[in-house]
Amino acid sequence: MIMETKETELQCCVTVCDRPLNADYWNAQYEAGQTGWDLGMVSPPIKTFVDTLTDKSIRILIPGCGNAYEAEYLVHQGFKDITLIDIAPAAVESLQEKFAQNSEVRVILGDFFTHQEKYDLIIEQTFFCALPPQLREKYVWKMFDLLTDHGQLAGLLFNRSFDSGPPFGGSADEYKALFKDAFSFVQFDMANNSAAPRAGTELFIQLTKNAAHQLNLYHFTGITCSGCRSTIIAQMKELPGVLNASISSDFSSLLIVSDRAVAIDNIRSAIAYDAKYGVELI
Repeated sequence: MIMETKETELQCCVTVCDRPLNADYWNAQYEAGQTGWDLGMVSPPIKTFVDTLTDKSIRILIPGCGNAYEAEYLVHQGFKDITLIDIAPAAVESLQEKFAQNSEVRVILGDFFTHQEKYDLIIEQTFFCALPPQLREKYVWKMFDLLTDHGQLAGLLFNRSFDSGPPFGGSADEYKALFKDAFSFVQFDMANNSAAPRAGTELFIQLTKNAAHQLNLYHFTGITCSGCRSTIIAQMKELPGVLNASISSDFSSLLIVSDRAVAIDNIRSAIAYDAKYGVELI
């Protein structure tokens, strides 16, 4: 979670910085009132984007929605089908009260990664940066799964690093490599109208799902160093049909983007030179 200080520096929350970053962790921040990442309004770049949308009937999801100012703005603009999901019970209870009279908004207490519906648009606002970096491959896989054919993921990512997290940052090059081929890049630029505390640190992204491609996530075992990780990624990219491959920062997840089905036996053959490597489809 992000603290906006008087010096406009973004810092980790100060109440409970124990791991894991689970429902108990985030719920504690809401119950303690430690929601310094909260802008108190819809983020200006997202507001600008929403103003370009003309189809008010599209199905919209906002994961890790917090206080959901974006949802309030969407309702005000006439959108009819908005779903909010958050893992923190205190946040969800507050939202259920806030939107009790708004039939356009559905509020779900739950885990984004187990959610099973389809959406035309998913809005990203501080959710990606709140997740441990080792979940980024899983994030791409799940976003792809939740979007309709040619659905879009749009919102903000931090284009900076942090000493610790959450929030967790990154760079435009890192993100492009992660989303490449799973999505087409409509916009991928520095935000020019960020809220003052975040000026110069945000990328605005608008990505369209490449429905003709396939995404598969695998559990990988046996990698012990970054060099091995790089070698295996290169080997995966040599397999017929593979367009992109990525391995999580903790070496446990392999994401493959392909233009056809890739047999798991082919993946296993490519790594068979080292008996300690193992791979299973998730």
